[in-house]
Amino acid sequence: MSKNTKQSSSEMASTAAQVLHDPAASKTAKSLAASVLAQCGTDKQTGAEMEDLASKVLTSAKYSDETKSLAASVLSQSNKER
Repeated sequence: MSKNTKQSSSEMASTAAQVLHDPAASKTAKSLAASVLAQCGTDKQTGAEMEDLASKVLTSAKYSDETKSLAASVLSQSNKER
């Protein structure tokens, strides 16, 4: 299985940290933010469940641009063979 070596950027990690500290942020945004932070400075890859969530966020009109940015970051770090 191929390994995706991409990591979260420091800018995305900062955004993710802000989302996690925001009491008004949605559960979805916080889940994506946690995944972004988990992939910052490590070789961890996005799991299948998070890939599915991120895909749904990107195809939905109800999420903010910030949440969609987190979703895009999560997907960019997914396993390419899945």
